[in-house]
Amino acid sequence: MTAVPVLLYHSVSVDPPAWIAPYTVRPRDFIEQLDRLADSGRTVVPLRRLVAAQRGGAPLPEHSAVLTFDDGFADFYWTVAPLLSERGLPATLYLTTGALHPPGEQAPGSLLPGAEMLNWRQVATIDAYGFELGGHTRTHPQLDTLPRGRLGPEIAGCKEELEEALGHPLTSFAYPHGYSSATVRRRVQLAGWTSACAVANTFSSQSDDPLRIARLMVRADTSTDQFQQWLDGRGAPVAPVAEKLTTKGWRLYRRARAAVGSPVGGPPTD
Repeated sequence: MTAVPVLLYHSVSVDPPAWIAPYTVRPRDFIEQLDRLADSGRTVVPLRRLVAAQRGGAPLPEHSAVLTFDDGFADFYWTVAPLLSERGLPATLYLTTGALHPPGEQAPGSLLPGAEMLNWRQVATIDAYGFELGGHTRTHPQLDTLPRGRLGPEIAGCKEELEEALGHPLTSFAYPHGYSSATVRRRVQLAGWTSACAVANTFSSQSDDPLRIARLMVRADTSTDQFQQWLDGRGAPVAPVAEKLTTKGWRLYRRARAAVGSPVGGPPTD
């Protein structure tokens, strides 16, 4: 299987809030990573091309990569989109709708701590630029710990809000924190999402599960050597891979804590 690095970013900023700082890349480092990506000979393709290949469609170029961004931080509008546009690079931005807000107003509410997030006018502009937008729930919960009755508003409700605001269908979803389960993935599919991204810190591939696409998270402490290894197709397993016992145990622990009203947080990893 050919390794496809699906790179996951959150914020690109020089002064992020403390809670997201470990997952924030400085603009100068982001520019260097884009330059390395260009020098690597990889072709950056839209996520939908990877999904089409996973579903038996046209194969990807031999050395492909995909760019994704989670949550909906305002720096995507001010910093990321211009840098990608001037290089002609596609990307998918996953939006937590409860963190978005009308211009000049406060966000209606999400589980994300305070940060400068996109407003709906900026989202519409990003959409008009041609970047793919996707869903990331309404409030950013750990979906695999929620009662089934709360999954619909988060998964289908997010889709309805985005499609109503943008006026066209959206097809791609990303699990908050990378967490999912068989039940969650079925609900994602029933809601009409045709692909969904996890994390796993694993390469994706044309044989990967389109409802659990593996990604490699780029963090503040991701070294130049580590990033280059990913571009070289080294330094991580290639999906599909079996779910680890530690992942299953962590899910059970989080569910137990949520059941007694004391949910546990955690880093956005699968």
